[in-house]
Amino acid sequence: MLRVPVHANDVEQNQCQETEEDNNFDYYQRAQRLRAAVLGATDGLVSVASLMMGVGAVKKDLKPMVLAGFAGLVAGACSMAIGEFVSPAEENLPNPVQAACVSALAFSAGGLVPLLGAAFIKEDEVRLGVVVAVASIALVVLGVIEAKLGRTPVARSCFRVLVGGWMAMAITFGITKLIDCSKLQL
Repeated sequence: MLRVPVHANDVEQNQCQETEEDNNFDYYQRAQRLRAAVLGATDGLVSVASLMMGVGAVKKDLKPMVLAGFAGLVAGACSMAIGEFVSPAEENLPNPVQAACVSALAFSAGGLVPLLGAAFIKEDEVRLGVVVAVASIALVVLGVIEAKLGRTPVARSCFRVLVGGWMAMAITFGITKLIDCSKLQL
């Protein structure tokens, strides 16, 4: 909105005039971008936490777990950026470079949560618990944001996001543990 001062009888009054820019602003597209950013953060969070849980299932040292999480963060952010860059082809979609940057940043922001949560914890079992705990808290927060943006029930959204994240972490942990127990030579 553009505020235009109007002077009448030596009294200044502010009246609002809509500009052409205001009329052309697409709130739906803005909400979709925000929702995509939240989904990217959720993806980064679940991907990196699951990867760290998988490595933590077989390696007790901090360094391999954090390195794997960091590599997953970088690879995932690059993958998300490339995917976004090649997908916006129509005129009404966002700028491909902007979409790629937002997607990479959102994935990275989500992926940093488990990395920072575990980065300084030496004891392996505590570290795994911290990854699950910080990921769970962040998933609930992201579930609330997704529900608000999508106008869906908050409890249902949080439950789905949280259980989905737990399943991803548990499956990755379990399969990696199973492969390690089978003594496959990889």
